[in-house]
Amino acid sequence: MSMISRRVFLGGGALGATWLRAQESQRPTFRVKVDMVVLSFTVTDSHNRYINGLKNTDFKIYEDGILQKLATFGEGTKPALQVLPDGGTRPLTGTESAESAEQKGKPGLDLRGDAFVGTNVFVLFDTSNFMYRSFVYAEDAIADFVRGLDRADSVAVYTFSRNLSRAAALTRDRNNAIGGLRRAVAGDDTALYNGLLLTLRDAAKVPGRKVVIVFSNGPDNASMVAPDDVRAVAEDEGIPIYVISTSEVNKDPISSGVFRRIATRTGGKAYWAKTWQKQVEAFESIREDLGNSYTVTYYPQPNPNEGFRRITVDVVSDVGKKYRVRSRPGYRPRGV
Repeated sequence: MSMISRRVFLGGGALGATWLRAQESQRPTFRVKVDMVVLSFTVTDSHNRYINGLKNTDFKIYEDGILQKLATFGEGTKPALQVLPDGGTRPLTGTESAESAEQKGKPGLDLRGDAFVGTNVFVLFDTSNFMYRSFVYAEDAIADFVRGLDRADSVAVYTFSRNLSRAAALTRDRNNAIGGLRRAVAGDDTALYNGLLLTLRDAAKVPGRKVVIVFSNGPDNASMVAPDDVRAVAEDEGIPIYVISTSEVNKDPISSGVFRRIATRTGGKAYWAKTWQKQVEAFESIREDLGNSYTVTYYPQPNPNEGFRRITVDVVSDVGKKYRVRSRPGYRPRGV
C-alpha cells in the first residue's frame, strides 16, 4: 500500500544543515504524511460575524475542482463526528478495520474520538533581546490566554531566541504550561523561522486539529531557513499560523509583509499589538476564532496534479453567496 508524503529540503547550505542536525540530530529534511487532509476554516457574514450551527451537508470541499468526500466534521470545541456515505454522521468510536480500509485503497482511519477533541495549540514565544522591554507583560498576556482556553484544548509553550526551547510539552494542565512559560529567560539574537519550523515539525506529529501562535517583536536576524519555506510547510500540513507582533505594522514593513503572508496562506491571522491591552485583545480574537472554526478531514480523491492543489470551500446552503470562508488556499502533495 503506497503512502503519500512530502519532503522539503531546507535552504541555508552547510551552515543551515549543521544547525538543524544540532537541534534535531537528523538530516535537514522534513517529512509529513498527507494521506488525510485536515482543513480548518471559519465562515462569517458581511459584518464579519461568525456563522455557527452549519452541518457537514452545508459544505462542499473541492481540490482543483474535484469534489471531496468528508471523513470527519467538527465545529468549534464540539467533538468531531464521522461522516457516513449517505451524509449522516455518528460519534467517532473505534478504528476502521484494516480490511475495510484496504478495500478502499487507503490506510485505516483512526476514529478514536480523543484525537479529534479540542485544538492542539502551540505557543511560540519570542524571548530574544528585541523583546527585553516587554518581556514580563508579554508573559502575562500569554498566561491569560492559556488560562482562557477551552477545557478540551491542549497547549504547548515553546520559547526561542537563537535556539528553540520546549518550555512545556503539549498538555491540558494549564499550570504546567504556565509554569514552563514563567521559566523562560531572555536570550540574544532572533531565529524566528528556525524556531517556527521546528515547532511545525512537532505539531505535525500530533493527530487532530492544531494551530501555532507566534508572539514576536518581528525582526529575524539569525535564521538559516527562509520564511516562505516555513510557510509552505505549514500550508501543506494544514496548520494555521496566528502571528502577534509587538512592533508597529509600518515600522518594519518587510517583517510585517512576511507575517501577513504566513498567516493568510495558512488560514490564520496576523495582529500588530504594541501595548499589553492590544496583545490581550489579539489573544481574545484568536481564542474566539478557534471556538468558531469548522474542521473537516478527507482523503484526497485521485488527482494527477503533483504540484499545488487548490482547495475551495463552498457553503451550499448560502443561496445568496453572502458568507465569507477563510481557510488555507491549498497544499502540495509529494510522493516518496
